[in-house]
Amino acid sequence: MTQNELAKAKDQDLIASLAAMKRAAALARQVAMQTGTAIVVSKDEKIVWRTAAELVAQLGAGSGSPTTKL
Repeated sequence: MTQNELAKAKDQDLIASLAAMKRAAALARQVAMQTGTAIVVSKDEKIVWRTAAELVAQLGAGSGSPTTKL
């Protein structure tokens, strides 16, 4: 389902689900950096491990705060 389709949905929970998933992903990144653990993400239809060091480096490179980047 695309963002445009989500915006047109009749179910308010469905509309809010994208924002909720973004918040959850940002929190997972933040916790991973705080605890020095890795997270698993899907990128280009592949499963990828992101270490805490990679997340910190990505954040330091100006790619946005952990709450704004998915």
